[in-house]
Amino acid sequence: MLDSDTKRRIDTARDILVGKVPDPKSQVEQITIALIYKFMDDMDAESEELGGKRKFFTKEFARYGWAQLMRAGLGGHEMLGLYAEGITRMPENPGIPPLFRDIFKNAYLPYRDPETLNAFLKIIDEFTYDHSERLGDAFEYLLSVLGSQGDAGQFRSPRHIIDFMVAIVDPKKWETVLDPACGTVGFLISAFKHILRANTDKKGHSQLTPDEKGRLAKNFKGYDISPDMVRLSLVNLYLHGFTDPHIYEYDTLTSEERWNEFADVIFANPPFMSPKGGIKPHRRFSIQAKRSEVLFVDYIAEHLTPNGRAAIIVPEGIIERSDVAYQKLRGLLLREHLVGVISLPAGLFLPYTKVKTSILVLDRLLARKGMPVMFTQVSQVGISLDTARSIVKENDLPQVIEDYQAMRTGKPVSALSWFVDRETLLGRGCTLVGVQFKPRPNSGRYPFVRLGDACRIEKGASSSTKSEPGEFPLVVRGEETLTCSAYHYEGEAVCVPVLSLAHGKGQIKRVHYIQGKFAVANLLAVLQPKDTSLLNAKYLFLVLDKVKDELAALMQGSVYVTLKLNDLENFEIPLPPINVQLAVAEKHDALQILIEKQKHLVATMQVDVGRMVDEIFGE
Repeated sequence: MLDSDTKRRIDTARDILVGKVPDPKSQVEQITIALIYKFMDDMDAESEELGGKRKFFTKEFARYGWAQLMRAGLGGHEMLGLYAEGITRMPENPGIPPLFRDIFKNAYLPYRDPETLNAFLKIIDEFTYDHSERLGDAFEYLLSVLGSQGDAGQFRSPRHIIDFMVAIVDPKKWETVLDPACGTVGFLISAFKHILRANTDKKGHSQLTPDEKGRLAKNFKGYDISPDMVRLSLVNLYLHGFTDPHIYEYDTLTSEERWNEFADVIFANPPFMSPKGGIKPHRRFSIQAKRSEVLFVDYIAEHLTPNGRAAIIVPEGIIERSDVAYQKLRGLLLREHLVGVISLPAGLFLPYTKVKTSILVLDRLLARKGMPVMFTQVSQVGISLDTARSIVKENDLPQVIEDYQAMRTGKPVSALSWFVDRETLLGRGCTLVGVQFKPRPNSGRYPFVRLGDACRIEKGASSSTKSEPGEFPLVVRGEETLTCSAYHYEGEAVCVPVLSLAHGKGQIKRVHYIQGKFAVANLLAVLQPKDTSLLNAKYLFLVLDKVKDELAALMQGSVYVTLKLNDLENFEIPLPPINVQLAVAEKHDALQILIEKQKHLVATMQVDVGRMVDEIFGE
């Protein structure tokens, strides 16, 4: 738990730097370098107190020691020159281990203001090195100020989402753990803490042997393409007790030197964005593609050991896109890897991106056994889905963790989750849009029917902005009434919007009923019963209006969220006998007549009351 003094120091250090170093990422780097610089001097001092020798600031590097920087009488410009030279030359220091050389690689001081540096180093001087959780928590807090790395499509994963994914996969003390796009190693640290907790007795004592602890630290590995992220990762792991962290500057998608390295457990929130022209990967991938999200998921699937497991945050394109590479990838996952798809709510990664995301859960052992794929729809994640990110009571995540534990033991799952056979998913174009297969409550009183079997369904063809006005009604999404000069449909129909305007979220505000000769705008689907002796159009309207939120849940996409006609055709509704349908329709019509009468009565009374008040005032 981060204590208030440590948080205050970090906030103060950032406040001092902000005038000269406005970029949050650069602020974090400067604080990181200064902390490690100070901690090396602390460790030298501790060694001397215990009868040992200094090893970091010795010989020609002794002049750069922290005590020399902070000594009384040292002028501001002298301090600035000494510190700037010290951090630049530190990779040449033969007395520091390779880890620290990597941390100081390409380090420099980006400003030349002695007053700023003096105030900054005085705050850093208040930190002291130890191996307690306190400094690890402090660094995690420092990393939380990092914003989007938009050019690479990277953004920070919320801590509780990371912990949630780790709890689902449940890494063990003997397993190797990899993050191939590790950023600041949030997944690796969460997995490390998860294993420590799982091997602690009721009194809080570790049950790991010294050998197990040594192997555990060697089992964690991460790659990142950014040298800055690698530096932050090394410090983060070091402050969490990893004396020799294995984090490598490595392009997972284009480099081959580590292709033959595998892991028992893989976690990732890989970059979604691909550069213009696409990625140019090597030829060892099973799926030939240029999109980063496809290549990363393929890489993870191919680099699991035979009984390996993984959890990956993916954009909706992986779930729904019909491009050949995406379909091939989903086929690979369904046949050999996938056991679960967790649909996350839109807005989870604001303000970095509006992209709708899901979590893929891989388990090669269970997949080989042919276990059905479990789909889960999460709507509440314990925080508000606006930019405020307030803590809220509603949280589906603990129940989802229980569902995965139940799935692995053959026990029932909650209403948040449902299962679909692999053969069904493969037979439907390798789709992973699980909401298409979500069981609908059915009392058994009436059978259900596919809309595609009962209706003719097509997309409207008219433009609501370009159609010439005329005598025929033009159905559009809003409440306005438009007309057009030509009609395309005749009879009765129900019109359903197929494009959402809810900023990345599926939403249908209104379903339309129309009859006569009419046209339909191209942002709606037109449904007309194939046999009116089996399905009444007014009844169809009432049913679809009732389930419009379920239809909205079928909408897919990131920027443009749309309802595909294929998904609409596969949607099922209850089909009672035609006399029951007609009775419902007649009751609805009678209700509408009553509502109109009441509206007229209310309007008449409002006029009467207004007239009486006017008479009182002599008007």
